[in-house]
Amino acid sequence: MTVEPLGTELNCRADQTVLDACLRNGVWLPHACTHGTCGTCKAEVLDGEVDFGDASPYALLESDRDDGFALMCVAKPKEDIVIEGDIELEEGIEIYPVRDFSGTVTVLDEPAPNVKRLVIELTEPMPFNPGQYVQLNLPGGDNRPYSIASTPSDPSRIELHIKRSEGGAATDGWIFKDLAAGDAVTLSGPYGQFFFHPTKDKPLILLGSGTGLAPLKSILQHVAELDDEGEWEHDVVLFHGVATGADLYEHDWLTEFADERDWFSYRPAVSREEFDGRQGRVPQLLAEDFPRAGGNSAYICGNPAMVEDTMKALMQARLFPRDIYREDFFDSADRAEGGHVVRSPLIKR
Repeated sequence: MTVEPLGTELNCRADQTVLDACLRNGVWLPHACTHGTCGTCKAEVLDGEVDFGDASPYALLESDRDDGFALMCVAKPKEDIVIEGDIELEEGIEIYPVRDFSGTVTVLDEPAPNVKRLVIELTEPMPFNPGQYVQLNLPGGDNRPYSIASTPSDPSRIELHIKRSEGGAATDGWIFKDLAAGDAVTLSGPYGQFFFHPTKDKPLILLGSGTGLAPLKSILQHVAELDDEGEWEHDVVLFHGVATGADLYEHDWLTEFADERDWFSYRPAVSREEFDGRQGRVPQLLAEDFPRAGGNSAYICGNPAMVEDTMKALMQARLFPRDIYREDFFDSADRAEGGHVVRSPLIKR
């Protein structure tokens, strides 16, 4: 396989996706969901044929296929191929090749209804950038992506926040059913282009819904470590939106953290019940607090509807897309409905 415009040649097995082969060889193609849903990894096949795989018809249209495009996260080569990758490397960001890891579950608790906190001690460290995710391997051979909530300062310890999906093979079928502390697990990583950008020397607005808090917690703790070393001097605001007060996991920790750090402000939001605090969705509270958001860097993570609405609110507040990073948590419903596929080249994932 040849990846242009780099001219890099590498091997890709017939049963391996193009994206996986690239990431494991240090070629960092754009990607987000890695399950054929979001369209971020769409690239042109210049020569040769691929199996298009389980690509969502909304993320990869028939016209895209006719024009020679494929989703690299699900496409597999049928023969030698040449692809045109949209490769953009940022100065000051270290890219870590994807590898396979094994470990042991040391913590498995439930900090909120239908949310599991899973901590895995790895047999060898996995370097990553704060905000990235791993693919957790299921007993049946499939895998699921989960954002890392811990920080790279302890790369042998991976913390995941996992929301239950009714009837889900990963959650109802395993994590919420049979998985227990002491069990051995395997995973691969790190994945994703949603991570902290240290070269953006600006105040941060972190905006998450549900378990979209996980990568934001990683970023927040990493910034705190920079602050301890005298390398951080900006304000950080974190919005966390949930349906009910019981869903506000990490609430006590974040409240205490805000009391300890004068540069940090924690702003929980509850949308579906009376709450001893602010009510409403994250985009609404953001608009109230930041009528002008220019001069900040923003990181958004959660369900696609929340991410899209928050993105619009930030742009209305005059924050340029180049300073906004987003991570959409797609599920099977998004694949089927195709209502949240984002194609704008201005949006960083």
